[in-house]
Amino acid sequence: MKVTGAIAAVLLATTALPVTAETLRWARAGDSLTLDPHAQNEGPTHTLAHQMYEPLIIRDMAGAFQPALATDWAPKADDPNVWVFNLRQGVTYHDGADFTAEDVVFSINRAKSENSNMKELLSSVVEVRAVDDHTVEFVTDGPNPILPSNLTNLFMMDKGWAEANGAVDVQDIEGGETTFAATNTNGTGPYKLVSREPDVRTVLTINEEYWGKNDFPLDVTEIVYTPIQNAATRVAALLSGEVDFIQDVPVQDLGRVASTDGLVVKTAPQNRVIFFGMNLGADDIARDNVEGANPLADARVRKAMSMAINRDAIKQVVMRDQSQPAGMIAPPFVNGWTAEMDASAKTDIEAAKALMAEAGYGDGFSIQLDCPNDRYINDEAICQASVGMLAQIGVTVNLDAKPKAQHFPLITNGETDFYMLGWGVPTYDSEYIFNFLVHTRTDERGSWNGTGYSNPELDAKIVRLASETDLDARNATVAEIWQVVQDEQLYIPIHHQVLNWGMADKVGIDVSPEDDPKMKFFTMN
Repeated sequence: MKVTGAIAAVLLATTALPVTAETLRWARAGDSLTLDPHAQNEGPTHTLAHQMYEPLIIRDMAGAFQPALATDWAPKADDPNVWVFNLRQGVTYHDGADFTAEDVVFSINRAKSENSNMKELLSSVVEVRAVDDHTVEFVTDGPNPILPSNLTNLFMMDKGWAEANGAVDVQDIEGGETTFAATNTNGTGPYKLVSREPDVRTVLTINEEYWGKNDFPLDVTEIVYTPIQNAATRVAALLSGEVDFIQDVPVQDLGRVASTDGLVVKTAPQNRVIFFGMNLGADDIARDNVEGANPLADARVRKAMSMAINRDAIKQVVMRDQSQPAGMIAPPFVNGWTAEMDASAKTDIEAAKALMAEAGYGDGFSIQLDCPNDRYINDEAICQASVGMLAQIGVTVNLDAKPKAQHFPLITNGETDFYMLGWGVPTYDSEYIFNFLVHTRTDERGSWNGTGYSNPELDAKIVRLASETDLDARNATVAEIWQVVQDEQLYIPIHHQVLNWGMADKVGIDVSPEDDPKMKFFTMN
């Protein structure tokens, strides 16, 4: 196979370190956004963090709960507002410091702070307290039956290390801040940081003192992680043997990879949906050609735009059948998902044109679509296809695609009117979606709600979900909230992603629905 100069340069950087039988050379389209474990609630960022840091509870590669830094947990017998977590003993950080309850209290309070992108997960927690060195109590504002589900990506930090290195405060990543915790780590995880060049290469080595060394395979003793944004370059690296594992085999290359001796492709549905968001809350928006009004504020326009999207065509042409058209922004894994709502999105150009005319936009309008080009499977290609589809109803779309590091702050800072976003649900419950994407943007909730939507009555229902212990009543409230989300067309769902992991046949692992490979589970044959 001929390798171009650009490809060769990337591969040379990837293989500059000595390679042993236990080295896993890993690539994917985008890098972690930061090493600060509480600064970004973003999949690839969490995935890299999971190799070095640990939460109290993890999900294994099948998505099931597994004890991590907590050995067991349960509501307190005499007080349903308190969860008790018993901590694993004998655990040390990479620098040798002991892991104790004091670190849990520090980490949870840090994750609840203003700059944290994880605070929605802890909105019901009013206090966390250390009972002794290995027992922690979480006090919630009313009984919270799903609190453990909210903790699987909440990583524990060493309080002493953070204080000694000026890392007590969470990095303000949207504000462009760089901190010690953004570039250095000290976790309890199976791998330690050796070196990091953002967007180039991160090298990790085995933690010889890891508490789980007798509980997990830990066949991988060194990880060389290389973000390779270009799809052709990424596949070339796998085909040539320069990398062992890529998380995102391009759909157009699945057959070629699967038919190559020594390589395998493993596929599974992902717990993630891809959709478009719209700024419907502003009186006027900046990047359209309508003066003094916001066409997206009219639900008829939003519904028309959704009806213009041909999800089946995107599935067949853009995704090569590697997606499932969506009618709601919840994956099928999630409590609250229904087949009826998920099948509700229908393409109907004539009906969409009629809605546009009824709303006063029969002649259409122009708008900018902000899209990532290194985060989701064929993200930019999906946006390009949607541009042509929306043109059929008179919506002229100017596409601006950029790396996720520049794209995501547009959403969290409220600087985009029309944007692509993908959302996974690690709690497997709709409350997670509502807290981040539907609730009014406040200090505690709605941090990824770039729509400007605000509904106090709906907000109250969302807040009540955290303390509703009658599961039938809770599910009824979840259904009521979804009905409003659907009726208002707050978002335009596109599809549920399908994961395709490509790997050398010596690598043993099954695809995780969270798309979060934890290397301690990997075997190397």
